[in-house]
This record gives sequence, C-alpha cells and structure tokens, in this order.
Amino acid sequence: MGEGKLTRRARSLRRDMTEAERQLWSRLRNRQLENTKFVKQFPVGPYVADFAARSLGLVVELDGGQHSEGKDAARTKLIEEHGYRVIRFWNNDVIENIDGVLETIVREIHIARGQ
Repeated sequence: MGEGKLTRRARSLRRDMTEAERQLWSRLRNRQLENTKFVKQFPVGPYVADFAARSLGLVVELDGGQHSEGKDAARTKLIEEHGYRVIRFWNNDVIENIDGVLETIVREIHIARGQ
C-alpha cells in the first residue's frame, strides 16, 4: 500500500473505530495512562497499528474476529522490525476487562522505561 493510500486508510480507521477501540482510546488519550502519549491508527510499514506510544516503541493491537494467528504473526514481526514491541488483546478482553488490559499496558510501559 503506498504512503498516500496508507495515510488515507489510517484516517478512515480513526473515524470508524470499533467499540473496543473507542473504549480503550478513552483511557489512553491525553496522557491519562502513566503520562504516556499514545496515538491511534498509526502507520507502521505497510500496516496501521491500532495504538502506539512512539516514544516508548510500544504498539497496542486489538484483535477481533477478522484476525488470524498467521496474519497477526506476520504483522507483528514486521511492526517489530520497525523497532516496536507489540502487545495484543482481543476486543472482548477490552470490553469485559478493561482494568486488566490497562494493568498489562502499564507493566509494558514500565518495562519500556526500564522501571
């Protein structure tokens, strides 16, 4: 996917977030979690990562029914080749256990900061 096309796709995804993405974004935005700046729908290589803390090299991906382990593994590998650590959650985990998801993200933030 060309850069212009990828940027357009990212913009479209920002407008049309899933319910799980909206819920998690409401807790990540504006440095609410550990004073960490996250961005949503961030282009990385040929992919658009759901959320990224660029300064920490951390990507958070949410997976729904359209994801498969094989495609996700390839996607994760490529994102990691761009210098990011990827953590994944199922959409239903965000919806049913947002506090647990946030605790995991906080642990990853601390690891990325060397704390």
